[in-house]
Amino acid sequence: MSADSSRLQAPVLPILSVCIGIATFSAMDAAMKSASIAIGVFTALLLRNLFATLLTLPLWLLAGRPMPSRAVLRIHAQRAAIIAVMASLFFYGLVRVPMAEAIAISFVAPIMALYFAALLLGEKIRPRAILASVLGIFGVLVIGAGRFGPGELSAEAIKGTAAILVSAMFYALNLVFQRKQALVAGPVEIAQFQNLIVTLIFMVFAPWLAVVPDAASLRMTLAGAALATTAILFLSWGYARAETQVLVAAEYTGFLWAALFGWLMFGEEVGLPTIAGAGLIVIGCWIGARNMPPGPLDEGRGIAFEK
Repeated sequence: MSADSSRLQAPVLPILSVCIGIATFSAMDAAMKSASIAIGVFTALLLRNLFATLLTLPLWLLAGRPMPSRAVLRIHAQRAAIIAVMASLFFYGLVRVPMAEAIAISFVAPIMALYFAALLLGEKIRPRAILASVLGIFGVLVIGAGRFGPGELSAEAIKGTAAILVSAMFYALNLVFQRKQALVAGPVEIAQFQNLIVTLIFMVFAPWLAVVPDAASLRMTLAGAALATTAILFLSWGYARAETQVLVAAEYTGFLWAALFGWLMFGEEVGLPTIAGAGLIVIGCWIGARNMPPGPLDEGRGIAFEK
């Protein structure tokens, strides 16, 4: 095999790894939606983060038990607080709207991140970012028009859609903090302390909001934690071996996986407005990310990451 041929084939395994990671995250979303319906979003997320903390503990021990400084711990805590709110809103919305629709709407987060990067990191907003925003807004409106058409308007659907949009805003902020965090800590330290701090945040409210889970819900939340941990490993492996611009298209296969798992587990159907709106949002994200210098979007993956 020639060197040129080897270079052409090199991205295949990283792309495959990222696709598997995204599929695994979508399976996690389905497991968590099922658990959230049964025992509520709060208890499902509390248990999932507790299980994730226990699952990442051996990795942290094998890595030599890296401990953050006080300044780095503050960054871990800030991002953990953002993730706690983001995940709560996302799964609150997910139990009220179809999975594919929720993922499609949440794709606007990378577009929002461009503006948070300008506000918090001093990055310049380019004209293509404005075009990306317009396409993203139109995409959400198209999905909303299909969801809230004649005879389909419901208070629960409105609340679910609004929660996912606000969650996407928090995810965009999370992307910026993710870059700050990646500059001062390794992935094992980040995973361990982030899971731990999110768990502690939820435990503060547990006496008032938590319920006693049944055996099936415990299995679902444990599966969600295991799937999330596995997905992060696949995604980390892929992104360490290929450029973001090569892998970014694979991110949007999450819509297809969400549609599949939503149909298999919950009998959800995907309408044409959702597909069209998702297409507009994806095009907007693609335009916004094209030829951009390294920034907050280069340090992580799509919307499903760290939910």
